[in-house]
Amino acid sequence: QEFKKDVFIDLLCYRRYGHNEGDEPRFTQPQLYQAISKHPNPREIYNQKLMAQGVVESSIVKEMAKQFKNLLEQDLDEARKEQTTSMTRFMEKEWAHIKKAEASDFDSSPETGVSREKLTNIARALYTAPEGHQFYKKALRLLKDREKMFNESNRLDWGMAELLAYGSILDEGKEVRMSGQDVERGTFSHRHAVLRNIDTEERVNPLNFIGKNQAQFEVYNSLLSEYGVLGFDYGYAMASPDGLTIWEAQFGDFSNGAQIIIDQYLSAAEDKWQIYNGLVMLLPHGYEGQGAEHSSARLERYLQLCGQFNMQVANATTPANFFHLLRRQLHRDFRKPLIIMTPKSLLRHPKCVSSVEELVDGRFQEVIDDEFAKVTKVKKLVFCSGKLYFELLEEKEKRNAEEFALVRLEQLYPFPKKKLEAVVSKYTNAKRYIWAQEEPENMGAWGFVL
Repeated sequence: QEFKKDVFIDLLCYRRYGHNEGDEPRFTQPQLYQAISKHPNPREIYNQKLMAQGVVESSIVKEMAKQFKNLLEQDLDEARKEQTTSMTRFMEKEWAHIKKAEASDFDSSPETGVSREKLTNIARALYTAPEGHQFYKKALRLLKDREKMFNESNRLDWGMAELLAYGSILDEGKEVRMSGQDVERGTFSHRHAVLRNIDTEERVNPLNFIGKNQAQFEVYNSLLSEYGVLGFDYGYAMASPDGLTIWEAQFGDFSNGAQIIIDQYLSAAEDKWQIYNGLVMLLPHGYEGQGAEHSSARLERYLQLCGQFNMQVANATTPANFFHLLRRQLHRDFRKPLIIMTPKSLLRHPKCVSSVEELVDGRFQEVIDDEFAKVTKVKKLVFCSGKLYFELLEEKEKRNAEEFALVRLEQLYPFPKKKLEAVVSKYTNAKRYIWAQEEPENMGAWGFVL
């Protein structure tokens, strides 16, 4: 009763400003602390009220307090008997078949090729309009383009390789879930995972027409709340160790809205709580004149969070390598979060294409050597990552600069030291080693690579 409302307001003002605005404080800080210390605690106030109402007797209140204190003492005595403590992992049963990764597990990637027969079957589902549906002419042209890409030109673009990767995983009986802002179409109109029936507006997903025994592909456009959506998908991935769970940002910059999930869980949960997770984050990244808020996925932030093999960070430059990277996520016997800097301009770049044969055979390449370099003539090795490679390649060809070799670092963490050393050792005449990036010096991968 003595701690009036106006006194409490004074306390708030004092704590925030050091005074009531425009006036001297009515109480000094010690006086405020003294007033608080004299105020009875909520439990005692409640006890007195119950006794005054005749609900309980004072002896019962004292006995309950004694029993509770004895319970705490018993628990403390039991705890002191334990020499060591062990942590039971959350969802331990669901993750029993998933092992903890070791450093040697990252020396090379497993084979992730898919037979041509299976790829042909998946591609057919991607370019064939399901029966009983009427689609817009633009959608039908899109299906026709997919058919030509696979059966005639043998030049698969980024979107086609991505969908074939999902289809191959579904064909193996493993579900794929994708959510994010505009993921059905893809922010840059490259995915078109969902088509609309003209008459009914029904959503039709071609990837769910591969075969009878396939798993389902679930894709959802989400609201612009990265924190909530990424938190949900992180939990979904935790409950689905044998499925591929993906969250895509509309632009990589927007992942900063989910920074708490990334810092607190994605990068640290295995070390803190022995919780594994295989969530994939797709972050469109690249300086293509789309504005300050639509350029950088802040690659350097993720690399600063990397350590002790806690997660993977990649920046693939070919559709085939992206295909194998996605498949690798479920073809290892362990799980790690995967951060991928995905492209924008490369989605339709004439040189950013792969053949069907590159999907049939092979694995993810952590480092890609310069296939055009004449080794004995190379004096300078230029290392880079992402779309900048194609810009450097164009300039190199224009100048016929044979003294340069362009080496792509496709995986930035875990850092592929052995693979990189093997490439470097080939260039015995190289005298200079250069890192090139499009980001400012204090951003991108430079600080980490250095």
